[in-house]
Amino acid sequence: MRMYDLIMKKRNGGKLTEEEIYFMINGYTKGEIPDYQMSAMMMAIYFRGMNDEETLHLTMAMAKSGETLDLSAIEGVKVDKHSTGGVGDKTSLALTPMVAACGVKIAKMSGRGLGHTGGTIDKLESFAGFSTGIDTKDFIKNVNEIGISIMGQTKDLAPADKLLYALRDVTATVDNMSLIASSIMSKKLAAGADAIVLDVKSGSGAFMKQEEDAFALAEKMLTIGKNAGRSMMAVVSDMDQPLGCAVGNALEVREAIDTLKGEGPADFTELCMTLGSCMLQAGGMAEDDTRAREMLKQVIEDGSALDKLAQFIAAQGGDKEMVYHPELLPKANYCCEVEAPKSGYVERIICDEVGICSLILGGGRETKESEIDLSVGIILKKKVGDYVKEGDVLAYIYYNDEAKKDICRNRLLEAYEIGNMQKTKKNVILGILN
Repeated sequence: MRMYDLIMKKRNGGKLTEEEIYFMINGYTKGEIPDYQMSAMMMAIYFRGMNDEETLHLTMAMAKSGETLDLSAIEGVKVDKHSTGGVGDKTSLALTPMVAACGVKIAKMSGRGLGHTGGTIDKLESFAGFSTGIDTKDFIKNVNEIGISIMGQTKDLAPADKLLYALRDVTATVDNMSLIASSIMSKKLAAGADAIVLDVKSGSGAFMKQEEDAFALAEKMLTIGKNAGRSMMAVVSDMDQPLGCAVGNALEVREAIDTLKGEGPADFTELCMTLGSCMLQAGGMAEDDTRAREMLKQVIEDGSALDKLAQFIAAQGGDKEMVYHPELLPKANYCCEVEAPKSGYVERIICDEVGICSLILGGGRETKESEIDLSVGIILKKKVGDYVKEGDVLAYIYYNDEAKKDICRNRLLEAYEIGNMQKTKKNVILGILN
């Protein structure tokens, strides 16, 4: 078998067999197939596409290219959640304790952020002493004992995906539906969960800008998961404006804590309830959405979801007192108001720009080596559909650097579009697929 022949086959619109795909992925992972040939294959796939069978084989080949996590020692059904990411997306921080408090086991691998704000791990490190650098034995022990653990993704988990993504990133072949779906699902399948719930974002702050593309990606990933023998559900959610009100690591942690107390923003709370319902149903703990929501409301009202977060933080070396006293979390030295330049309705908030503002302040990474300032960020006081008077506070900026604050303030004002039309507030949930 020669890579040259496989490139020509796909270039001409042919269908790659399971054997051919495994040959290609294993050879590239081992360094036996050069970058220039794999680049040619990625471009051929980009233009010619892959059918569902090819996409499944590609996903499984990448999932099996390194270690796979064996979660058989964990009792019960293990449920994982994946979000395609967005501005203000702190969902795992509130959602996983809620679901774990209802009895579903959460064994999750998460990553650090590169871009707008930190990833889940960065946000969790707002708790002094917290570490995701635990070994598999402690990871499994924590899930069995308290129902939840989150660890950093190991370098040996789906290594083919890391290699391929780096190559696609520099060869303009990232945005192909099969390649995106297989990249995400290869890591999820290698992580060993029995059931997977997907949160696919759509809008200006998401990778998928159009709703139809977000639904298509969700369908593609559901098909992969089901064909791989996993229980699957997917939610398509809105990311045309930031999720919730907080953008920035410690600020987002505080908002997640507020949500576990029943005091979170309406859109963020609804997303957590919807995803939580899907996770309880996928995990066999609730027969329908009505029962699942009753269970989730109960663990918020009785405080057990907040207690579960504290147990989880303490089990991984963090200071659980910060859960009950969020004023102890990292705080920026300064805060300033961003005032509305005129009266009218907020017609649009350019979501990406709010994320970039957080990045400018130091809340995100421009390179893998960048250090994050966990204390900085933005709190939005007005969102799409709200009426504002000239001089009303649109947002608060939390900062440690005066020059960065000024740049951020100017960009944030440009991100707000204020006019005479009151837009209907869009539902954060655009659809549910199972």
